[in-house]
Amino acid sequence: MPHTTPTANALQVQQRASLREFNSFGLPAVAATLVRLAAEADVRRVVDHPAYGVAPKFVLGGGSNVVLTRDFAGLVLKVEILGRRLLRTEREAWIVEAGAGENWHGFVAWTLQQGWPGLENLALIPGQVGAAPVQNIGAYGVELKDRFESLDAMDLITGRSVTLDAVACRFGYRDSVFKQHLAGKTVITRVRFRLPRPWQPVLGYLDLERKIAETGNAAPDAQTVFDWVCAIRRAKLPDPAVIGNAGSFFKNPVVSPEQCRDIIGRDPEVVHYLLPDGSCKLAAGWLIDACGWKGKTVGRAGVYDKQALVLVNRGGASGAEVVTLARAIQESVYGRFGIRLEPEPVIL
Repeated sequence: MPHTTPTANALQVQQRASLREFNSFGLPAVAATLVRLAAEADVRRVVDHPAYGVAPKFVLGGGSNVVLTRDFAGLVLKVEILGRRLLRTEREAWIVEAGAGENWHGFVAWTLQQGWPGLENLALIPGQVGAAPVQNIGAYGVELKDRFESLDAMDLITGRSVTLDAVACRFGYRDSVFKQHLAGKTVITRVRFRLPRPWQPVLGYLDLERKIAETGNAAPDAQTVFDWVCAIRRAKLPDPAVIGNAGSFFKNPVVSPEQCRDIIGRDPEVVHYLLPDGSCKLAAGWLIDACGWKGKTVGRAGVYDKQALVLVNRGGASGAEVVTLARAIQESVYGRFGIRLEPEPVIL
């Protein structure tokens, strides 16, 4: 039976640990060793440990952006570093810090309660604060990089602590340096946010424009935007506590102006957004739906019947079934539109 024991240096360690409850898809997998990181010092203890220091490692936050397809023979590091505070108030911004293990949505709600708006468009995104810069999360016209100040991280080889600004993080669309050459080599411990003041709402998104039209409120405050975003997300996306999922499974593809014109010529109803550089972002959910996948099932994995961008665990699904479904969708979209969809979650 799995058991948790504090080692002599106070690390919380569990052998043969089930990861089912630690991933929002609810997929079965076992970690040879699970270590809970409650403080920065725990990361250093792992690095200095004679066995753990050299073991293969996988950093796990809230598990909302991972598809587990197998057991992990190395060390799974479960980030549980807490804490949130206002660091300082500047003329043009509030600088707010949170531990990487804080629940993201809870942190967003807390900043609003304290009177520091700016993250409301990112409400109800599952996961932890430490995963937000890894994925450069984004929703309803705002990306993490738009509100980012800096972060602290620790090197899993040297144990050295570093502070990285936005340039060093190399943010891209659902991308960062932590998904590239720092993948698996670094643990984010704390993240700082720059919340601009005076606050200005970001409302240039179709679903929010519909809310304005429905309510007649053309000048919503931050709490209202927060409430709108929560209502929109709950209407479209399944609660992982009820139906296992990892949120949006595929990135919205960005294509050249020529590709966009060609697709619009063939499918005038395609949902798309023109970008400042002339390229075009296509709605991956629309592409998947157009190929007839909404509500379909492969094995025990399926496509959510209210939003084709979300893959779900119908009950007892394996990671292999989720990946098989994802690949079938990719081939289908490529066959019709000539576009290769790229998954958002990490597939382990």
